[in-house]
Amino acid sequence: MGDSQCPESGDPMGALTTPPLEASSPPEGQLNHVGWLAEHIGSLLLQPEYSDVTLVVGGARLPAHRLVLASCSSYFRALLYGGMRESQEKEVVLRDTPREAFELLLRYIYTGQLQLSGLKEDVVLEVLELSHLYGFLELEAGVSRFLEQVLGVRNVCRIYDRACLYQLGALAQACRLFVDRHAMAILNSDSFLNLSPVVLREMIGRDSFFAPEVDIFRAVCSWAAHNPSSDPKPILEMVRLPLLTVPELLNVVRPTDLVGPDCILDAIQLCTETRDADRPYRGSLLPAENVASVSHGAQVLAGEMRSALLDGDSQGYDMERGFTRHPIEDGGSGRRTGILVKLGSPCILNHLALLLWDRDNRAYSYYIEVSVDQKDWVRVVDHSKYLCRSWQKLYFKARVVQYIHIVGTHNTVNRVFHAVSLECRHVGEGAMPELEEGLVVPRENVATVSRCAYVVEGVSRSRNALINGETGKYDWDSGYTCHQLGNGAIVVQLAQPYCVDSMRLLLWDCDSRQYSYYVEVSVDQQNWTMVADRRQELCRSWQLLRFPRQPVVFVRIVGTHNTANEVFHCVHFECPAQSLETGGAPKGRPEQRSPPNQGSSQSSSSQTPCKADS
Repeated sequence: MGDSQCPESGDPMGALTTPPLEASSPPEGQLNHVGWLAEHIGSLLLQPEYSDVTLVVGGARLPAHRLVLASCSSYFRALLYGGMRESQEKEVVLRDTPREAFELLLRYIYTGQLQLSGLKEDVVLEVLELSHLYGFLELEAGVSRFLEQVLGVRNVCRIYDRACLYQLGALAQACRLFVDRHAMAILNSDSFLNLSPVVLREMIGRDSFFAPEVDIFRAVCSWAAHNPSSDPKPILEMVRLPLLTVPELLNVVRPTDLVGPDCILDAIQLCTETRDADRPYRGSLLPAENVASVSHGAQVLAGEMRSALLDGDSQGYDMERGFTRHPIEDGGSGRRTGILVKLGSPCILNHLALLLWDRDNRAYSYYIEVSVDQKDWVRVVDHSKYLCRSWQKLYFKARVVQYIHIVGTHNTVNRVFHAVSLECRHVGEGAMPELEEGLVVPRENVATVSRCAYVVEGVSRSRNALINGETGKYDWDSGYTCHQLGNGAIVVQLAQPYCVDSMRLLLWDCDSRQYSYYVEVSVDQQNWTMVADRRQELCRSWQLLRFPRQPVVFVRIVGTHNTANEVFHCVHFECPAQSLETGGAPKGRPEQRSPPNQGSSQSSSSQTPCKADS
């Protein structure tokens, strides 16, 4: 054995040498010679030695190995080992298969590598086609990602067509976003004329394909002339004739004879009789991107100290600066001034984030209306009957917007409405909450400091101990909020009105004491509705409260009895309830509690602090 020689270098199997010693000794003791194996399998590429099948592609004879092909592709497994005629033949002809792209596919099969950059666009698309045909999913995904990176006005239509044909969702969506951002350039490109009817109809049918309707109509006419064998009717159905002016309908549309006179008359009637807000507008769609910014061309047209609202600074504000304001006017039949914002272009929106001035505990009421042309306004948010504070996370059905009118109707301190920051976005379906009568129905706990909730009334060493999310760090002296029985209550204010149907409390439970209490809710701190009455029950630890869904801004928790003393203690409050747990000690709470401290405490209201053992 010691005299044996390695095969000659011309032998494709001659490369099967022993791997380097250092590569076989990783710290864990596990051998990993994947690179070595791939290199030697790759040496079989297009080598006639050991080949057991010849693939005939575009007139070229390509030696291959049945086992290698079948191990990588279910298509080749069925073709070469499925009992068909090809499984017995030495030569297999692959008809209508591009040679260059197939040779690249073979290289990928044998080596797992493929250099896409530098290839002609046609070849890359052919590789995508072959990877889809033969079931190479990883290659298909990799080529798709590469095409996403090289999208341009010249090639996006071709790529879009292929993505839809092969049902490549991510690539198709990338093409949609690109097309939406460059709609006019796409309409004027030569590649637009080669779009398939299905993809063209889908493209111009979207609200986010934002271009003048007359230009869309002209482009469809050019496409119809370039594709005489295709029926233009399904495409023309996607053109929004009511968005055209009457002169455009008469002087541009009618002479083409592509649209019947009845359709033109119907469009004219809609133009003259339909509310502007109900017309099928198109708008720019920039997913999750704040379009209420100077960089996007937005500007404040009305309001005092206008520069602050859109400067992106939601931290550097105080009593004197950092906000935009307007005087609150008395209600009447006339239109209120408010704060008026104009976006750089009509945009598709379904989410606004508005920061109300919150350096003290004041609250505001307001409403927001939107328009495309300032002629017809739609109120998308109406919080004129609610008291709101700090960040307002507002959602509504997606619509095209260019003008945003924010009108303050009440301030609990003075007659001025202050807005620190405004953000406007379109959020995806997954980020869109459930809405009921225009109010958010939250799934997550909104009674938290991070969601701008506030403890209005109650005594604690830390004002927001009740809503800081901590349920395990409380003892005889801290970690809870309390009030004297028969005097006051614990009151929590949510940042904005929410539609909720549940809450959960953690009553102080370091010993065996029990409490009685009731809970009320309000939207204005004037009119209260009782949602839980446990005055006749003895309760301890976790409390789950369920009630009919209703708008809530304020929650008032009133203790009526304590079996140990004259103080009601609550450790944690959440709304809506995040668990169905109704009893037992909270997870992670220590079994042993330290004795009560005798030092002074910081209260969150003017009441005297009270200890659990007092």
